Amino acid sequence: MTPALLSAALLLLLLPGAPAQDFNQTPISILVMNSVTNSPNKTYSTSVPFRGILVGAMRRLQNSGAGFTFKYIENQNYGPYLTSVNGLAACTTQRTYWELLVNKAGGQVIRPDVGIGCYIPMANEEIILNFTTY
Repeated sequence: MTPALLSAALLLLLLPGAPAQDFNQTPISILVMNSVTNSPNKTYSTSVPFRGILVGAMRRLQNSGAGFTFKYIENQNYGPYLTSVNGLAACTTQRTYWELLVNKAGGQVIRPDVGIGCYIPMANEEIILNFTTY
């Protein structure tokens, strides 16, 4: 490859909006459920870059206009703590919180040992945000 072609190829990779930005996207779905009132579940589709974290996929989904919203507080020791999804907030007096579950390939539902700021979704996983009590 000639130096001019190589330079042009590198320049294309560095330009904002180049197609390489969406390279290696991992598709996932996010299921929002409410175990307290048993209101209807809502499923959203989004993606995360290869080895990207869940909170990034959630931000991408929130910015997409799909109707998904969330809020969290930052704990200096443990990272983001999910406090609200689609306008429904956790409440200590009512002993409610947002539980993070993951439906893995093969149907096994797990409770990750990390939160939304550290969990790295795998392709086609179903992330379950479950409003529940403790």
